[in-house]
Amino acid sequence: MELPKMALVEQLFDPQHIKNIPQEVRQEIARLNLPTKVKPGDSVAITAGSRGVANIDVIIKTIVDELKQLGAKPFIFPAMGSHGGATAEGQIKVLQSLGITESAMGCPIKSDMEPVYLGEAALGYPINVDRNAMEADHIVVVNRVKAHTKFEGPIESGLMKMMAIGMGKQKGAEYYHKAAVQLTFQKIVETVGLEVMKRCPILFGLATVENAYHQTCVVRALEPENIFQGEKELLTISKQRMAQLPFDEIDILIVDQIGKDISGTGMDTNVTGRNRDLLGDFTTRPRVKRVYVRDLTEKTEGNATGIGLADFTSTRLVEKMDRHKTWINVITGISPEKGAIPIYFDTDREVLDACFKTIGNIPVAEARVVHIKDTLSIDRISVSQAYAKDIEKNSRLRLLGRFEEMALGADGNIISKTKFL
Repeated sequence: MELPKMALVEQLFDPQHIKNIPQEVRQEIARLNLPTKVKPGDSVAITAGSRGVANIDVIIKTIVDELKQLGAKPFIFPAMGSHGGATAEGQIKVLQSLGITESAMGCPIKSDMEPVYLGEAALGYPINVDRNAMEADHIVVVNRVKAHTKFEGPIESGLMKMMAIGMGKQKGAEYYHKAAVQLTFQKIVETVGLEVMKRCPILFGLATVENAYHQTCVVRALEPENIFQGEKELLTISKQRMAQLPFDEIDILIVDQIGKDISGTGMDTNVTGRNRDLLGDFTTRPRVKRVYVRDLTEKTEGNATGIGLADFTSTRLVEKMDRHKTWINVITGISPEKGAIPIYFDTDREVLDACFKTIGNIPVAEARVVHIKDTLSIDRISVSQAYAKDIEKNSRLRLLGRFEEMALGADGNIISKTKFL
């Protein structure tokens, strides 16, 4: 079987990031004048989501320590909709995979899937909020601000979405995803998020932005009345710093691993350029003809959400897939198509053969192939020789070695250069 010649390429992004995360978090919290708002003995609930947010364990631990300094009694609660199999125990396991445990954080973790119903919003939406959070004197909302994988708007994924979807547990997440079909996801996130702020004792929000290297580059503490506008500003910064693939046209995109720790959709649709969704299918840059997903991350614990966005996958991924977790997640999100299992084969050789047969009348040597570890790790990628001239013309790309034929092992699987990145 003929294979293309591939070489490692480095993308050069803006490297600015925060070197001392605890110090930055403490400085931001100090601006809020919390001693005038928090009394000794007050209980404070802190959100913890399921996304792969950089330094999330360090950030939450610092918040816990700062609240303890005020004499408060902080605790952490999972705010992640239906993730972790939609069970209290499963969501605690998700937090453990992120380094968030009671011993590491120095405070209790309270997990309960039954939310409190707070009535209806102005447009008739039911407001559901985590029971433990509602019993606390204060709530602190923590999340990364980034582009969403379902919609575009002034508010996408961040503190507002955490309040609207994450804090509502599976019951809230399921209802809001259904309602979004008629009312748009943007309107749901904004309206419900604002209602939660009115009805719940939100103490402050702590938002982060990451650069293209998945490093924390902005930390911002926001008082409740400033969360909406502050998040809009942070989303603009996030999109400016967001990593993307450097080519508009790709024949075959090989993705070593997907997972919920990588993206809510397993692989970030803002990187792959393709999505299938009831709210609207769309293809943006890059235009990818065939996507091959090879495996799952360990931290996703079998949740293969996003596999339906691939054209091909491997038998090893299908065997690792926890269908119960995956299907609860995609059904709650009104996205069953993202849990659909594509055509799969036992070896990479067989999948690659199928890919090259279905991209059109293009010689293998001329095929535009991009190989990445995952959609978070695209500062170094492996690309085919068809991109040689594009690399020469782009000052933000650096060739790291010679073009050599893609290597397959005796087992028929790719000897992946991306694992060394």
